[in-house]
Amino acid sequence: MIINQWVPAAHRHDAVGDSARRVRDLLRRRGDVSEIYALTIDEDLRGDVRSFAEPEARHGDITILHFAVPSIMSDALANLSGGRVLQYHNVTPAHFFAPYDPGIFRIAELGRRELSGLAGRVDLALGDSEYNRQELEDIGFERTGVMPIVVDTDRLRDTEPRPALEHLLRDGMANILFVGRIAPNKRLEDHIKLAEHYKRYVDTDYRFIFVGRTDAVPRYYATLQALMREYNLLAERFWFTGAVPDADLAVYYRTAHAYVSLSEHEGFCVPLTEAMAADVPILAYGAAAVPETLGGAGICFTPKDLEYAAEALGLLVYDNELRASVIYGQRQRLAHFAVARVETALEQMIANVSP
Repeated sequence: MIINQWVPAAHRHDAVGDSARRVRDLLRRRGDVSEIYALTIDEDLRGDVRSFAEPEARHGDITILHFAVPSIMSDALANLSGGRVLQYHNVTPAHFFAPYDPGIFRIAELGRRELSGLAGRVDLALGDSEYNRQELEDIGFERTGVMPIVVDTDRLRDTEPRPALEHLLRDGMANILFVGRIAPNKRLEDHIKLAEHYKRYVDTDYRFIFVGRTDAVPRYYATLQALMREYNLLAERFWFTGAVPDADLAVYYRTAHAYVSLSEHEGFCVPLTEAMAADVPILAYGAAAVPETLGGAGICFTPKDLEYAAEALGLLVYDNELRASVIYGQRQRLAHFAVARVETALEQMIANVSP
């Protein structure tokens, strides 16, 4: 059987693209012919991912479109004769971008509209979380399910040493980590407010580290810098690293005392699983798919009381008994994301869509 996957853009270390490549490998292992086709491909992925312009892209017995942004792939999928599967990775609601970037606001609006237009035009619609599946059902997709994203935590285990960076981070400060692009739905302004509470009521020896692109929404990043100045916070206590190689990312996880997520919209949140794999205790606001991904692990709280969060963060950093308990729970939860679960979901998908 030929089972192809379509991704609008193929980037290395992008959660969607990484998952698609691992799914392709699983399909090949079971004896299927499987390729990934993309509209744009990073140079280092050429030869591994094929161009959507190739005629073979439309010749699959089953085709899976990974949907996170609007693209010409949506109409192309709807007009295929073979099995048509939508895997939905969530579109961030446009209102988060309205104050900062009208272009991204428009793309998000188009993405939601395009997603709605696929209802009734595919054979099966899959969310990578129950949260995303429920959204598909609410939009009007009749046949829905969950196809777990394949999380690659192994890439952070066998990396080259970074002794200089590790030495810098092991200076006695509490390292509070966030990983992800600097975008409004992540509510990183709340991290800065949390730092103010933490400094005032818990401890002054802290460092907040934000690992991820700072150029995704430039006006939002500038707003964060202005807020830090408003609170008279020391700039050296806030590291905005930009995108980093795996070796550096592994060090940031390895030296982190806690991982904090205060995001208000996530369709899955891969960094939570990376933090679990790295034994970094998690403090997370329980919005959107975050409680589902954590599955009872970490410390998940609502409502968003930042004074409470600062106290809980201090306990995660300094209470060794609590840290050990939280890490144990996270290790148990991490087993839920084993490849065997993805293999089972793939078998079910193929059985439901096969001609």
